[in-house]
Amino acid sequence: MKPPSMQDLRRRLGRLSVRSRLLWGLLLPMLALVALNTGSLYRQALRSVNTAYDRTLLASAKSLGELLAVEQVGGRLRITSTVQYSALEAFESDNRSSLFYKVTGFDGEVVAGYPDLPPWRGTLPAKGPYAALVEFYDDHYQGEPVRVAVLLQPVASRDGMGVATIQVAETLELRETLARQILLDTVWRQAALLAVLALVVVLVVQSATRPVRELSTLLRQRREGDLTPVDAQGAPKELRPLMDATNEVMQRLQQLLDHQKRFVRDASHQLRTPLAVLKAQVQSAQRGDVPPAQALQEIATTVQGATDLANQMLALAKLEQLRQQGAPEPQDWAPIVRAVSLDIAPLTADRGLDFSLEAAPAWVRAHPWALRELTRNLLHNAIKHGPPGSALEVRLGVDGGQAVLTVADEGPGISEPLRRRLFQPFSAGEAGSGSGLGLAICREIVEPLGGQIALENRRGDDRRPPGLDAVVRLPLAENAAR
Repeated sequence: MKPPSMQDLRRRLGRLSVRSRLLWGLLLPMLALVALNTGSLYRQALRSVNTAYDRTLLASAKSLGELLAVEQVGGRLRITSTVQYSALEAFESDNRSSLFYKVTGFDGEVVAGYPDLPPWRGTLPAKGPYAALVEFYDDHYQGEPVRVAVLLQPVASRDGMGVATIQVAETLELRETLARQILLDTVWRQAALLAVLALVVVLVVQSATRPVRELSTLLRQRREGDLTPVDAQGAPKELRPLMDATNEVMQRLQQLLDHQKRFVRDASHQLRTPLAVLKAQVQSAQRGDVPPAQALQEIATTVQGATDLANQMLALAKLEQLRQQGAPEPQDWAPIVRAVSLDIAPLTADRGLDFSLEAAPAWVRAHPWALRELTRNLLHNAIKHGPPGSALEVRLGVDGGQAVLTVADEGPGISEPLRRRLFQPFSAGEAGSGSGLGLAICREIVEPLGGQIALENRRGDDRRPPGLDAVVRLPLAENAAR
């Protein structure tokens, strides 16, 4: 069976709940820590056991050393011993372990004990734990592991003195039994500690994730279409950013739904009238109530009005779509103003207007389509309401950190009551003059960009005749590349 890849493991981990991740993330390190702690405690306990029993081995070796003497035999010093095995019975803890000993003389001869006990070939430690010439090491005797203590014991008498080598070996049954008992006690205690820790972690994680589950239940139980903000007052501090972000998303969704509802309502209301008029005109032409040329002219006028209305309503919908795309890049408004002025040149020529344009570079943070739509609507209004043969001026410049676009015509201006409602949707200046969406679109473009739009009546002086100035102010883009 093929082992899972790292990507598969990440995918499986990604499907875990927050609660599972917290539990595994806390319990696994605790389990590893407890395992390391258990091993460390067992090694320390084993060292303590060895130290205690090594001390017993040293005591037994010293007791054997006290039973040695030096005699002159054949002109040479020899060690004599009166050691009996019963001398070691006092150092046997129980019947589970056995003691073996061997006493070696000055020339390596075996004085007493078990001659087949392996000889000592080591060296004394530079600094041992006891005030004696002793070394402890592990070895095997008669096929079994043993712990051996070797003691270099000085022996003196009237005839002379020397150093005897005393080895005492002990089998490991008692040490291993005690070590297993210590291991079991340690594992039991650590397992109990781990169980308590696991229980505490489960309870804490369960309590910490309760607000998340309550939030999930609250959102799941909501009615369809309910986008009211979620109450974040009683939520934990760590959960509030998530709830605030959720409320922001729900608010944007509510605004989008409101805009769609408003668009559908306005479209159904505004398109109903021109379609009804168009139907009546077609029926009248079919009956022959009016001459065919007149009927076709009336139908063309109605179709053009309905087309303009549909295009402007689609423009409003596109504006909402652009707002959802986030902050736009900086754009130079001047080339857009010049391009739009060139596009509408046939309209100004048809009206015989004296058109003038001054466009200095002005960088603003807006979508190019929105700037084109804004400029086009203002110019269309000025061309429509300016008298034939009059002057039409377009000026774009920078004033006090703002880009200022002025479209000045020589029309009759507007009254104060009309000024207050002209920026509302479907509010035309006069009956039959348009759909009433042009200035509403301009306001929807300008205000989200942090700008202002105003219609100002011009009184006129010696240099300029009276008329109307449409003034748009947009903040300049910071650090825009020029």
